[in-house]
Amino acid sequence: MYIYLTSGTGDFLEQVKNKYPNEHMILIHGDGNSVLIHETEGKTVFATPRKFEVLDSVNDLEERGFFVFNNIPVTDEGRPVFEHRFLERSRAIEEEPGFVAFRLLRPIKSDTYIVMTQWNGPHSFEAWKSSKAFENAHAKKDDSTGVRQQNIFSAASYVTTYSAIPKEEDSQ
Repeated sequence: MYIYLTSGTGDFLEQVKNKYPNEHMILIHGDGNSVLIHETEGKTVFATPRKFEVLDSVNDLEERGFFVFNNIPVTDEGRPVFEHRFLERSRAIEEEPGFVAFRLLRPIKSDTYIVMTQWNGPHSFEAWKSSKAFENAHAKKDDSTGVRQQNIFSAASYVTTYSAIPKEEDSQ
């Protein structure tokens, strides 16, 4: 499975999405830009997308709620370590109130992984961030080998957030 991302104005991306009604696309809006997510086994219809391989997923992405992209630049040497850590995580997030979906995205042509979570709203994400489960999931692991842990990151991570604008209900 792959996820392709493209950015642009909300209106333009809405036109692209509407042009391909049989593709699984989700339009989300952030500060100053919008992003169209295309999740597929095949090729994308985007001209110049950012391409990611889905390494792990929980639940279906839906066009609603609040999306959090934790963008994590990882060195080439650090990729296996990073992926192993994430694939062996506790999965406590999946039990959090308001949690909708999760994707671990491996970049195809960059060094920046994306840990994508979807929530019912920003309040659900903030509650997760202040939870004991979050604290445990992000605690520094004790390395019992005695070997100094290598820095696997090529730059500081950063978070971007987006909201899906719900579709208007048909008034009948």
